[in-house]
Amino acid sequence: MLDDWPGSVVKRLTMTFSAFAPGRVELLGNHTDYNDGVVLSAALDLGISVEGGIRNDGKISVRSEGMQPVSASVGRLEPTGEWSDYPLGVTKILQSAGWDISGFEASYRSTLPLGAGLSSSAAMEVATAVLLTKMFPKPVTPLDLAKLCRRSENEFVGVNCGLLDQVSSIFGRAGHAIYLDCRSETVETVPFPNGAALVIVNSAVKHALTGGEYNERREMCFEAARAIGVPALRDATEHSLAAADMPPLVRRRAAHIIGENDRVTRALGFLRSGDAAGFGQLMTASHKSSMENFENSTPELDALVRIANSVKGIFGARLTGGGFGGAIVALAEESRAEEAASEIAGLYHVETGYDGKALVCHPGRGAWEANDMSSQTRSP
Repeated sequence: MLDDWPGSVVKRLTMTFSAFAPGRVELLGNHTDYNDGVVLSAALDLGISVEGGIRNDGKISVRSEGMQPVSASVGRLEPTGEWSDYPLGVTKILQSAGWDISGFEASYRSTLPLGAGLSSSAAMEVATAVLLTKMFPKPVTPLDLAKLCRRSENEFVGVNCGLLDQVSSIFGRAGHAIYLDCRSETVETVPFPNGAALVIVNSAVKHALTGGEYNERREMCFEAARAIGVPALRDATEHSLAAADMPPLVRRRAAHIIGENDRVTRALGFLRSGDAAGFGQLMTASHKSSMENFENSTPELDALVRIANSVKGIFGARLTGGGFGGAIVALAEESRAEEAASEIAGLYHVETGYDGKALVCHPGRGAWEANDMSSQTRSP
C-alpha cells in the first residue's frame, strides 16, 4: 500500500506496520452510553485498514482515499476540523498517556460508507491507536485503549461521546453482539441468533455528530436526571420520571433513555434464547421512541424503517448510531437478507428519490482480535 508514497518518504520508513479496526452497528441502547446505561452493539465485517511506518524527524503525515493529505509536527498537534483530527487526536492523547511518538506516516483505506452512522470515526481512532501501539510498544489493556480513543474524540475532536463506539470496535467477536454496561465499564459478548443477518441501509442523508443536536440531547438528559434527583438516567424509572417536575421536551428525552435501558435488558434474554423475532420487535419499538421522544430521526430514516418492516424476512428495524441522518439497521433472516436488502433500497428510491445503499453484514471481529495483539496486556 505504501509503494505509491513519494520516494523520499519511503526511505524514511524502516519497517511497515498495519492495523485494522471495524465499524460498529448499534443494535439497541440509543444514546444510553453517556447516561451510565446499557447498550447492545456489534462490530462489523467492514472497517478501516491503515498501514504506515515510523519517522524519526518529529513529523506526521496522514492520508486517506478521497481526502486531502495532512502533515503535522508531533509537538504541535491542534484540531482543525478536518478528517485528520481523528488520527492526530489519538496521537496527542497517547502522548499525554506516556507514549514516546517520534513521528509516523499512515495511509488509511475504508470499506465503511461515510456518514452512515457506522462509526467510521471511532474505527479510524482505534485503527490509529493499534497502529501506534505496534510502532511504539507500551503495555495497555483493551479497555484502556478504548478509553484513550474516547478521550481523543471528547477532548480533541470536540464530540462528547460515550464509550460505545470505541469498545465495539475493539471488543467485537465474530457471531456475537457486544453488551456494554457504561457505568461499571464491563463488556460481555452474547451469541447472535443463528440464521440471522444484519441489513444496513444508508438513507443518503449526511450524518454529522459534530453539530449541536448531539450535545443538546446530552444536556437535556443531564437536566432530567437532576430534576428526578438521580446521578444519571440509568437510575430513573417510569414512575420517578412521572413524579418529577421538568419541561415536557426534557421529559420526552428522558423517557427515551429509560425505555432504551429497559429494551436492552429485555433483549439480552431474546439473544440468549436465540429469539430473533422478539429482538426485532424491540428494535422497532426503539425507533418509535426515537421518532416520538428523542427526535433524532429524520423523515428518510422513518421511511426506511417503515419499508423494512413491510418486507418479508425482516424481524425489525431502527435507526442506528446518533441519528439525525445516517443509516438504519434491520434484523433479517439470513436466507432472505440479500433479497430483502435489495427490496428495501428499491422501494426507498421509488418513495424518496434517494439511492440508499444497502449492505448485508454479520457481527465481526474487533480490532484486538483482528490484529492478534497477544503481546499486549489483556483485560477480561
